[in-house]
Amino acid sequence: MTAPYILVVDDEPDIRELVKDILEDEGYQVGTAENGESARRALRERRPDLILLDIWMPDVDGITLLKEWREENGLPCPVVVMSGHGTVETAVEATRLGAYDFLEKPLSLAKLLVTVERALEADRLERENVGLRRQVHLVSEPIGHSAVMQRLREQVKRVAQHDTWVLISGEPGSGRETFARYLHANSPRRDRPFVDLGVATIAGGNAARELFGSEEGEHVHYGRLEQAAGGTLFLDEVADMDLEAQAQLVGALDTGSFLRVGGTEPVVVDVRIVAATQRDLQAEVTAGRFREDLFYHLNVVPLRVPPLREHREDIPELLNHFVDYFVAHERLPYRHFSTGAQNFLRNYHWPGNIRELHNLVQRLLILGAGSEVSLEEAEAAVGQGTAEAAPAAVPGLSFDQPLRQAREAFERAYLEYQLEKHQGNVSQMAREVGMERTHLYRKLRALGIEIRK
Repeated sequence: MTAPYILVVDDEPDIRELVKDILEDEGYQVGTAENGESARRALRERRPDLILLDIWMPDVDGITLLKEWREENGLPCPVVVMSGHGTVETAVEATRLGAYDFLEKPLSLAKLLVTVERALEADRLERENVGLRRQVHLVSEPIGHSAVMQRLREQVKRVAQHDTWVLISGEPGSGRETFARYLHANSPRRDRPFVDLGVATIAGGNAARELFGSEEGEHVHYGRLEQAAGGTLFLDEVADMDLEAQAQLVGALDTGSFLRVGGTEPVVVDVRIVAATQRDLQAEVTAGRFREDLFYHLNVVPLRVPPLREHREDIPELLNHFVDYFVAHERLPYRHFSTGAQNFLRNYHWPGNIRELHNLVQRLLILGAGSEVSLEEAEAAVGQGTAEAAPAAVPGLSFDQPLRQAREAFERAYLEYQLEKHQGNVSQMAREVGMERTHLYRKLRALGIEIRK
């Protein structure tokens, strides 16, 4: 596992080398830059996990660099500013621009180390919170005491200790991402990023840019591979990746490095890949839609997440878990499921798997009345869910057109509905649809959807 990489930017050689030596003694990887221009070059070469930035430098001052980074794609990582001639105004301005903290020179080495540790920890927690907000529900480990779930959890914990690539197969809604996060949490990489990329959500040929990043003049966009450096990259629905991006990914796996889109210098990366698919990848290889070499890279350790109908005995536990979750986190009224309702739901076929059960519990708590969910109410709720799952009339959607066109028609209708529902509030919309706001903006632009408030 790669240790956090810290970039020290300071025009005083003695301070640069002293800080570098101290941080390396603590187990960090450290790079240095003697001025603003060399800091820009360093960011092109490698994405740091933390920047220690001097304010006063001969060419470009630290405040200008902060503004520059903030205006591009936001700060690339936590930034701690340092200054021997700092003022309150300077500290306030640096904080306003997103700096994590402000250290005065001469540096207190004890305070420096504590600040570095806290900045890295705060960044890790923020990434975890973003990831958890995008999950359907919060779990520390996959729910269920059935024999099949207990065996799968034990298998995942064993696999997590070996730095191999993993391919998770299973139906949509069965919990593939939950198991991917569980694997990461039990691996030696647990303190490094877990970054997920829903391949199916990428419009057009943007897969390479999302994976590898891009360079446009002086501007650098860090792709998911660099964001996951030292940690785990989760590729959801990897079968939807276009062949060009597949070829580039194979090259990155073989060499341990890659080129950003538009870049000329290779970027070295250490990352574990966990991929998920609902398709038979071997069949996709035979049909020529998936590269055979990439399949063998990914299929080192295959894991199959069973559909809910194969571990129905876990349904009462899942019902209780989701009720407790919605009561605690969404302030919905507590209701318990009657014995008849539980028995009925245990015998339902659950085409939408755990995600469908999650939605059903939420709907019953919102719309129901009384402290108990009756058999009749459960039957009606499942009937409503089945009706909602039927093919709907979507403008532009025809079952007699290529899959890509049909998907774009559905995505356009779906996102237009969500945009209207949230009255143009993209932040609220992003939380509900489970996408990062910047990626959602790109998706809306790609589909030609105008944002009106």
